[in-house]
Amino acid sequence: MRPVFTIAAITSLAFALSACELRTDEAEEEPAPNEQNGPLDPDPAASPSPTPSESASPVASIIRDDAAAETEDVELPVQPVEITLPFPDGSTLTAAVERRLMGLLNHRAIDEDWPVVLAGHTDSGGNDQANMRASRARAEAVAAWLVERGVDDDRIEVIAFGEQNPIAPNALPDGSPNEKGRRTNRRVEIRIAPPAGDDADTDRENTETDQDA
Repeated sequence: MRPVFTIAAITSLAFALSACELRTDEAEEEPAPNEQNGPLDPDPAASPSPTPSESASPVASIIRDDAAAETEDVELPVQPVEITLPFPDGSTLTAAVERRLMGLLNHRAIDEDWPVVLAGHTDSGGNDQANMRASRARAEAVAAWLVERGVDDDRIEVIAFGEQNPIAPNALPDGSPNEKGRRTNRRVEIRIAPPAGDDADTDRENTETDQDA
């Protein structure tokens, strides 16, 4: 007996064959994964994109800070120092003057074996002999203070100038006394520096070195 196919069965079979052909065509058109195209359906959870903080790996510096290290290691030469101490009245060291002297003791120049020159000055009031004595008394008062705090007396040189080197006018244009200028002129100037001969020898050595080079 031959099998009998109904119209409904034939129709169902035709739809099934059409579906198979459609799936076959879609499979042929879909590109296969390769190195150029990458995966067809990448999984974000499986391979998360790196965040800027994760992808930016710290780069170790290959540049050594040699210049900064050398700057710290190199000690600059000691520089001479000059200060002026005011003596508005007499030869007594005021609290302000002593503070200046304490700062001088912390200067590197004081630790060198350099002369300490103390130059005393006065205003133009009084006669020349009195001014010379007053200027010397001021310089010697500073010298005594330094010696008491460890400065070798042999290094100290006291020079009395009297009224010879004013740094401010002693009189006003009308000839009356200039009190402010006179107070300024009553002073002691301190200079700590290498002797003049040492400076000349250093310059000569530098010149000879340049010529040899």
